[in-house]
Amino acid sequence: MAPTTTTKTQTVQTPPKTEGPPKLSDMEGSIEQNTFDQILEMDDDDDDREFSQGIVFGFFEQAENTFKEMEKALEEHRLADLSSLGHFLKGSSATLGLTKVKDACEKIQHYGAGKDETGTNDLPDDETSLKKIEKTLSDCKADYKEVEKFLRRYYSYNGDGSNDE
Repeated sequence: MAPTTTTKTQTVQTPPKTEGPPKLSDMEGSIEQNTFDQILEMDDDDDDREFSQGIVFGFFEQAENTFKEMEKALEEHRLADLSSLGHFLKGSSATLGLTKVKDACEKIQHYGAGKDETGTNDLPDDETSLKKIEKTLSDCKADYKEVEKFLRRYYSYNGDGSNDE
């Protein structure tokens, strides 16, 4: 008999699936559970997450629009606008407990103001600020996409089910 061969590509790139609905603890470090729990407490009924889902999905739209504005401001070297947009998105993401997004937006806010990531020391020039913003914005968008994907999946299990992927 001839030997059989199998391909490994079927399972190599597939992330492990968890049984049942995703848990907020799965995103420790990206979502601050106590803060997000406060958003969930605003829901009228534990089985229907319509209110919190509206807040979270509204944030997704807001974040996407803000990222577009940031990209344009970056292209046009408008540091003050980048600082302001970073401050704006920092507040929105902090409200939901999206820690990595919040932290990156805070850095963008500082870089846009010509400061280092802590906001205490001056950066040498605008070009340095722009380069740091470009890198941080890229990281921020990646962190945002990870959280967005998780939360859409979370609400597909815990909401009304109309947002299944």
